[in-house]
Amino acid sequence: MARDILIGIDVGTSGVKVLAVTTQGELAASAIETYPLYTPQAGWTEQEPADWWQATQTALKRTLADLASDRLLAVGLSGQMHGMVALDAQMRVVRRAILWNDQRTASQCRELTELAGGPDALLAMTNNQMLTGYTAGKIRWLQQTEPDNFARTRLILNPKDYIRYCLTGTVLTEVSDASGTGFFDVKNNGWHTGLIRMAGLDPDLFPPLVASTEEAGRISDTAAAQTGLPAGLPVSGGGGDAVISTTGLGLVRPGRIGITLGTSGVVAMGLDAFMANPEGKLQVFRGNAPGSFTAMGVTLAAAGSYHWFRQALGQHESEQAKMTGQSAFKLLDAAAAATEPGAEGLIFLPYLTGERCPIHDPEARGGFIGLTGLHEKGHFARAVLEGVAYSLRQVHALIAANSPDSQGTGTVVLAGGGAASPLWRQIFADVFQMPVQTVYGSAEGGSFGAALVAGVTAGGWPNLTEAVRLIRTESETLPDPSRAALYAELYERYTQAYGALRPLFA
Repeated sequence: MARDILIGIDVGTSGVKVLAVTTQGELAASAIETYPLYTPQAGWTEQEPADWWQATQTALKRTLADLASDRLLAVGLSGQMHGMVALDAQMRVVRRAILWNDQRTASQCRELTELAGGPDALLAMTNNQMLTGYTAGKIRWLQQTEPDNFARTRLILNPKDYIRYCLTGTVLTEVSDASGTGFFDVKNNGWHTGLIRMAGLDPDLFPPLVASTEEAGRISDTAAAQTGLPAGLPVSGGGGDAVISTTGLGLVRPGRIGITLGTSGVVAMGLDAFMANPEGKLQVFRGNAPGSFTAMGVTLAAAGSYHWFRQALGQHESEQAKMTGQSAFKLLDAAAAATEPGAEGLIFLPYLTGERCPIHDPEARGGFIGLTGLHEKGHFARAVLEGVAYSLRQVHALIAANSPDSQGTGTVVLAGGGAASPLWRQIFADVFQMPVQTVYGSAEGGSFGAALVAGVTAGGWPNLTEAVRLIRTESETLPDPSRAALYAELYERYTQAYGALRPLFA
């Protein structure tokens, strides 16, 4: 029987993922195609937009081969945020795209903040700091260091919007991706032309804006021949990956908290109304549902902390894993689970590469506090897991303090590689004193959220609130109330540790 299918395309850093999802929310087919990452200097990261497009064509053909008898309804787009694709008057790529994790623009970001009138004035314009990852600093870097390339540039697109152009011939972006450029007025939902002009730029460099769920082009005849998609198929506005991934977790309304345990940790919540961002510690972007917002805070070493612990102190478990075929992380989990909650008072600070949120301090350093002769390896492993949970609870507290509607259902949805650990899920439930869920589709990242957004564009659901009802719970871990007081005390000690140690970090 023919199925109604939605296609989600996620243009990631390591590769493009194409996902086919039925209108019942079932995964029907998928394909991933990788491409190179270039690092011409330390801290610089670039890619060829042509590689994205070639990989997208190949991944689409592979996916569509499994859908021969099905009906395609729409395509949704997701992609790595903040990247800079510079195009000339003939829509040719001027230079390699500079990516979200490129760190070359620190001085340009400081200059742009000063041009805006300082940090407070910038927050009044955009509601976000000028982070080195954002597109704005990259444009100024191009302006200052590659003037010939800048003179040729007539348009700046983010990665997924370049793929939209290849698919449809349409030049657009949508509001969630635009929110992460550094030049977007999140409160008033438009480009901040005043700030753009302060930077010596022409507002025409930036594409028109649509909502994520709006139709934003149709597959062209040329793209149909190249990809196998039918000509005329609608393409949605889509979303930047950090935002649309939260849509795939069901975070379209306040209260439901999303935590992604990747190398970094992301705490996110959907909001119904604009939320101010004092001191710019959070990232507050437009959401994928019209009129909605997404508040996020990013810590730099979440699952990355556990990976460091395995590399630095888990050699025995790594060797045992090779001999037994087990995971070294599962062996460390077993040692941690054999210790009591609270790790006998041992507290871990996960500031291994500085920190971004809830403290913004590149000089911050990690450490273990409260060490005694009673502590063994299992205590250290448990302290790492608990310390990351304390850090992400602190980010959530910052969101809650600035959003009166943030309490809601009080459910934590865990995603990312760290969510596979039953012990870590229990620790999060106990530290937050909230149920912790994992959900179907969370491993698919932005491609799943992009397919849901495409379903709204195609009229399959009236809005994203209805679309995310399809998201099914895979597991639920309930908090242990008997541990609430212990974790409340240890969390309080954790939050005091940074201020006490800050003079030693510099």
